[in-house]
Amino acid sequence: MQKFLSRLFHRLMKSWSWVLLIISSILVKWASLYPGWVERYYTYGLYPLVSKFQRHLFGWIPFSIGDLFYLFLIMVILFRAFRFFRLLYQKKITRKYFAKGLQQAIFFVLFVYVSFNLLWGLNYNRTGIAPQLGLEVKSYSLGELDTLTTVLQSRLNAYAVLVTEDGRDALDRKSSLFTQSDSAFDVARRDFPFLAYHPKSVKPSLFSYLGNYLGFQGYYNPFSGEAQVNTTVPRFLEPFVTTHEIAHQLGYAKENEANFVAFLACRSYPSTEFRYSMYFDMYNYAIGELRRRDTALARSFQLKLHPQVVKDIREFRDFHKKYKNPIEPVITWGYGHYLKANNQPAGKQTYNEVVGWLVAYYRKFGVDAL
Repeated sequence: MQKFLSRLFHRLMKSWSWVLLIISSILVKWASLYPGWVERYYTYGLYPLVSKFQRHLFGWIPFSIGDLFYLFLIMVILFRAFRFFRLLYQKKITRKYFAKGLQQAIFFVLFVYVSFNLLWGLNYNRTGIAPQLGLEVKSYSLGELDTLTTVLQSRLNAYAVLVTEDGRDALDRKSSLFTQSDSAFDVARRDFPFLAYHPKSVKPSLFSYLGNYLGFQGYYNPFSGEAQVNTTVPRFLEPFVTTHEIAHQLGYAKENEANFVAFLACRSYPSTEFRYSMYFDMYNYAIGELRRRDTALARSFQLKLHPQVVKDIREFRDFHKKYKNPIEPVITWGYGHYLKANNQPAGKQTYNEVVGWLVAYYRKFGVDAL
């Protein structure tokens, strides 16, 4: 009798877990349809509590807990796949085994979907930073793009004159890079209170070298709340990458918004290396958009770059060539579809959409604000 009751209880609990998971999935999807609700009750309601708890819990640990979690998960998946194909080869796969495996896979996918959205992913569906700054982000003319590129190039060339090897060498100390990134947001919050960042949790990715082959410079881990930075990329990229990942921690999930928040943070911070890093990225996004519209005009800009900028662009290209491989396009394709599935229809081009934000910003505040 006791054994029967134990089995019955186990089945009921299993059924309730499925019911709870399915209902949660439906509620998450429903909530994602209402950006205003997400902004008010999730982004500035539940999410700050969750993210701060995560950063308090794991931020003090010097290595990435999230990366270890991913490594463990990959090992489990590989083990389960190996066992499946071994049984398939031995012709021991039964309908019952296959049905059970499929059920477990569906349960796992639903669990990850709900967890991902509750821990961070719903931020993809918030109203975002445009209402916070009163910006009207819309299509822009070639003339406006020309103006933006001119200003960005001027700023980039000006900071290129001030860049020193000693300043860049300081970024080799990752504690210094991360501390300065934290300070950048501390300065930015004076003008933009919604960018207040505490506690911090930024760490070098354990997969940095692998990331060079897969094509990532940094990422946010929603399951641990850690911002991961690929610290093997060229040094002049690292400040912008780090502030971009912190923007994700603050709930700016979309890549165009994270880029724009990183622009605000780096511009506010009185550091040559941080401002150069930001203008280097912003200029490259702008010149890329300009090249799509007017190749000749874009070429004329390239001829006016400071030698230091030309040198860094060459280093950046050589870095990509060094790690180019057949797998990267597949990863890029998959990541692009991930972005599209998360309210970013432009896929990888979402990063470039920061140009529209910069144009909207100078429309409202003037070119001196860039």
